[in-house]
Amino acid sequence: MYYIYILNSEVDLVLEKPLKIVLFNPRSANSKPRIPNSILQIAASIDGKHEYFIVDGNMEADPEKKILDYFKQHKIVAFGCTVMPGPQLKQAIPISKKLKQLFPNLKIIWGGYFPSNQPKSVLNSGYIDFIVNGPGDNTFPQLLNAIQNNLPVDGIKNLIYKKDEQIIKTAKEELLDLDKLPALPYEKLNSFYSLHKYLGKTYLGKKTIAYHSSFGCPFTCSFCAVVPIYNARWKGKSAQGIYNDVKWLKDKYQADAIEFHDNNFFVSEKRTVEFAKLIKGEKMTWWGEARIDTMDKYKDESLAIIREAGCKMIFFGAETGNDEVLKKMDKGGTQTGEQILKFAERLKKFDIIPEYSFVLGIPSETENEAAKQINEDIEFIKKVKTVNPNTEIIIYTYSPVPTEGSDMYNNVLASGFKFPETLEDWISPAWENFDLRKNPLTPWLKPYMIDKIKNFETVLNGYFPTVSDIRFKQWQKTLIKSWSVFRYRSGFYKFPYEIKALQKIWKYRQPEIEGF
Repeated sequence: MYYIYILNSEVDLVLEKPLKIVLFNPRSANSKPRIPNSILQIAASIDGKHEYFIVDGNMEADPEKKILDYFKQHKIVAFGCTVMPGPQLKQAIPISKKLKQLFPNLKIIWGGYFPSNQPKSVLNSGYIDFIVNGPGDNTFPQLLNAIQNNLPVDGIKNLIYKKDEQIIKTAKEELLDLDKLPALPYEKLNSFYSLHKYLGKTYLGKKTIAYHSSFGCPFTCSFCAVVPIYNARWKGKSAQGIYNDVKWLKDKYQADAIEFHDNNFFVSEKRTVEFAKLIKGEKMTWWGEARIDTMDKYKDESLAIIREAGCKMIFFGAETGNDEVLKKMDKGGTQTGEQILKFAERLKKFDIIPEYSFVLGIPSETENEAAKQINEDIEFIKKVKTVNPNTEIIIYTYSPVPTEGSDMYNNVLASGFKFPETLEDWISPAWENFDLRKNPLTPWLKPYMIDKIKNFETVLNGYFPTVSDIRFKQWQKTLIKSWSVFRYRSGFYKFPYEIKALQKIWKYRQPEIEGF
C-alpha cells in the first residue's frame, strides 16, 4: 500500500508496511475505569493500517507485565502513552524508562497535557523520543511513517522533539473536522477489555459513557493547561454526529448516561440545543463542562430543553468572586462575581445542579494579601451556597501553568517558583499533589493558608454533603451535617477532626471534576 506524504515541501512516496504498536493508558487516581478516549482517538488514526495493542492501567493489576508480554510476543516498534498531570505519571514514567532500557531502538511517544506543557523535563529524560502536542489524528500516523522510512519529522505538525540538544516545536495544525474523522474503534477496545466494565454506575446512571465531542476551548484562562495547546481554538462535532455515537453505545451496550469530558461542551448554544432535542427521546442523563458567561447568554427556552433532555448537572469554572482577580486570571468574556451568584440562582428554576470550581491561593505580592483573598473567597463560596444550596463546590489551590505571555505566570516566575527539572521528580508525593491542585508548593502560600483551605473544604462537605457520592446514605448526610452546623455558621474551621473521622469511616468522596 503506497501513501504520498508532503514533508518539508517535498513529496515522499513510501511503502507503508503494518507496524506493531502498544498504546498505553496509565492508571488515573482512585477513579472508576472510563472509556480511554484519548487512546482510542489515536487507535482510530491507525486502525486498518497498523496492528496495535491497548493496555489500560485502570484495568490491569500489573500493566508493566502486560506490556512486556506484548513485547515478548511481537516486534513492537513504537510505544504510545497518554499522560495527564498527576497520578498517570506514576506508571507512565517508570514503564517508559524501563522499556527504553530494555529496547533502546524503541520509539516512545507521549501525548496529553503533561508532556505538552512540560516538554523540557520530558525530552531531557533521555527515554521519551516525541511528544504529540495536541490532536494526533494526523500527527501519529505521519510520525510512524517517518520512523519506519527514516524520514525527517520537522514537517509533521503538532510535534515536539529534541534535535542537537534543542527542543523543537513544529507548527500547529488547524483543528480537524470531527465529523470526518474515523469512528472510534470501540469494538477493538472490547477485544482487549470488556467495554461493559467501562460503563460503571455513577450519579448520572447505571451505565455511564465517557465521551469527547470537541477539541479545545475558545478562551485563554491563564491557569488552564488547555490554553498552551489549543491557543483559544475550539471545534466541535455536529449534534447529529454526537447523537449517532451515543445512540450506538446505548443500543449496543445499554448505556444510560453520558459524561462529556470536553474542555467546554456548551460553547455553541445551537449545537447543544440540537443535541438535546435528538437525545431527549433516549431518556439518558448527562453532564458536561461549561463557562458561566457563555451559558448565561442561553435563552431560558434553551436551558429548559437541555434539562428536559436529561442534563442533570453542569461543571463551571467559577474560580473566584473577585472581579479584579478574574481579570488577572485572563478569564476573558464577561464573567463577574455578581454573575456567578445570579447564574447559580437562575439554574435553580431549571433543576440543573451547577458544579462550581474555585481556585484559591493565586499569586499575591504579600502574605497578608494572599490570606485576605482566601478569606474573601471562602465567604463568597458561602454566598453561592446561600442563593443555591444545591450548588456543588469544588476547591482547588492555584497551580501554575506555563502559559507564555501571561502576567500571572510571569508573577509566578518572579516569586522564585520553579517546576522540577527532571522527569522523575514529578512522581514525588509533593509534586503529585501539585498536579492534583491540592498542594501547590508556591512561595506565597504558607502552610496555615493551605490548612485553612483544606479545613474549610472539610467543613463545607460536612455541612453540604455532595449528591455525587452515590454510596453516601441519607442518614449519614443528616448526621454529618448536624456535626458541622456550628463550624460552618460560626466560621470556626480549625481542626475539624470529628468531621474528617466520619468522612474517613464512611469513605466519603468529596465532589471533584470527573468525580461522579
